[in-house]
Amino acid sequence: MRYDCAPMEGVTGVVFRQVHHRHFPGVDQYHAPFLSPTKDHVFTHRERREIGREANTGIPVVPQLLTRRAEDFLWAAEALFDLGYPQVELNLGCPSGTVTAKGKGSGFLRDREGLEAFLDEVFAKVTGPVSIKTRLGLEDPEEFWPLLALYGCYPLAELILHPRVRADQYRHPVRREVLPRVLEEWKRPLCYNGDLDTPADIAALERDWPQIGAVMLGRGLAADPALIRARKGGPPLERAELRSFVDDLYDGYSAAFGSRRSAMSRMKELWAYLLCRFGDHEKAAKRLRKARDTAEYEETVARIFGELPLLPETRPEW
Repeated sequence: MRYDCAPMEGVTGVVFRQVHHRHFPGVDQYHAPFLSPTKDHVFTHRERREIGREANTGIPVVPQLLTRRAEDFLWAAEALFDLGYPQVELNLGCPSGTVTAKGKGSGFLRDREGLEAFLDEVFAKVTGPVSIKTRLGLEDPEEFWPLLALYGCYPLAELILHPRVRADQYRHPVRREVLPRVLEEWKRPLCYNGDLDTPADIAALERDWPQIGAVMLGRGLAADPALIRARKGGPPLERAELRSFVDDLYDGYSAAFGSRRSAMSRMKELWAYLLCRFGDHEKAAKRLRKARDTAEYEETVARIFGELPLLPETRPEW
């Protein structure tokens, strides 16, 4: 089984990957949050910071692209191959309203004819491997079967399935009832993504669906940075190492952004998941949300580690 880190905008960017890889080695692939290539065919400064090879040296990274224009995808894919990335990924899963309104991400799934034309052009011209991360559709899981047949027309490096429709966002339980038919019809590499929050969750999926060759972990890994290590038989997350990871990440963001206040804002996004590992954290969560200066943030973090019990496993609240 291959264990991947999911692309989470605002959470699993380059600084996170650097610090996580140093503290918790064992992730087989980090999927970078999406890049949005435009007709200008230049990467922004922020995008160059995310994909620069020097910043990702020694870290297995798969860049992800979000676009509905084949020419923009092809330009970005070739630029990434030139940088030495062995594979790129097309995002057909993002459910954000600002993304889907432009017909991108899972919004592209409503335009099957346009998607087919896009894929025809991409796979006729691209020079390296391409994977696709997809949802089941927009509103109804039955939308997926024509999409799966379409994907089967192309030499995908891998299909990454998040078994929710766009309307589910991330709240509706994953629709694993589709897996028997998916595995019957799709005989090529498949990666599963969705609601794998504990080592037991991953073990159950591996037991029930041994045909699946890889899993992608998002919120579960954000809440428990040692999740993959624990699934591989290593020790569970410990308080001291989590504190060291959090401190190093805060320092890394401070250096990258040139501001501890900006770093604090980014850390708050991660803490929305990390707090699930601590008991009785409701008051601390409110203090973190309301923290307006770094001294207040740092004091709250110190109290979390000094006063709250670390739970034996994640208890999701999402």
